[in-house]
Amino acid sequence: MSLNKLDLLRLEGVISNYRGGRHTIHQKHCILVFPNITTRKNANKLIGRTVVWISPTGKSLKGKVSRAHGNNGAVRAHFKKAGVPGQALGKKVKIIK
Repeated sequence: MSLNKLDLLRLEGVISNYRGGRHTIHQKHCILVFPNITTRKNANKLIGRTVVWISPTGKSLKGKVSRAHGNNGAVRAHFKKAGVPGQALGKKVKIIK
């Protein structure tokens, strides 16, 4: 599937989980899954994009896609200001830049 710049700006993804290790969970790093992105090659096109999650109260957390995660199209995003709350897991994020 070919993705152009306009298609990338319309994408909505889902926060799948936090980035974690064997003994730690990094709440500022999240794994995001986007529909129709099923390969690492397509996931690499999202690197550097800004994503936003809007809470039910209207606050927004911005993050940046930092790298691909695995070979099936998931990406890792780094949220700068605060850790992402647990209620955001499974919710939608949008690409804004």
